[in-house]
Amino acid sequence: MRSAVIIIGPGFEDSEHVYPFYRLQEAGFTVDVATSNDKAVTGKHGLSVSPTISLKDLDPASCDLAVIPGGYEGPDRVRQVKEVLSFVKAMNESKKALASICHGPWVFVSAGILKGRRATSYKGCKDDLVNAGAEYVDAPVVVDGNIVTAQHYRDNPVWMKETLKLFERL
Repeated sequence: MRSAVIIIGPGFEDSEHVYPFYRLQEAGFTVDVATSNDKAVTGKHGLSVSPTISLKDLDPASCDLAVIPGGYEGPDRVRQVKEVLSFVKAMNESKKALASICHGPWVFVSAGILKGRRATSYKGCKDDLVNAGAEYVDAPVVVDGNIVTAQHYRDNPVWMKETLKLFERL
């Protein structure tokens, strides 16, 4: 069975978690949720989400796809967690699918996986991506190798469409 994990922190963008959570299930994935503190976290708009997997149990060998939603505070908290950064690096080294949106690519910056890659994000993160060695592309969604990035929650449909297409190619 296909396996995905969505990794969020307090203040995540609710729609950028909910949309992929259900869309991936519709596509046949088992979807786990990990949080930056292994406890329930609340999104920007009040959605409370409890983890279904502990950070210490994140295993790239048993995961096919990782999703990092945005929301400013959420990804900023997530990017400070060593287990998450190690997991993201290992997923990238294994050429497994990684998808992120809005401020979520900050996690990829902190994991050091964007150098020489094309990526997008919320426009306020552009300098961070460029300083990490990425080529920033001002587009709703960008696919580069095993990484899909998108700019804004209004891009959820095209982001997930491209994420699922990428997964099928890998």
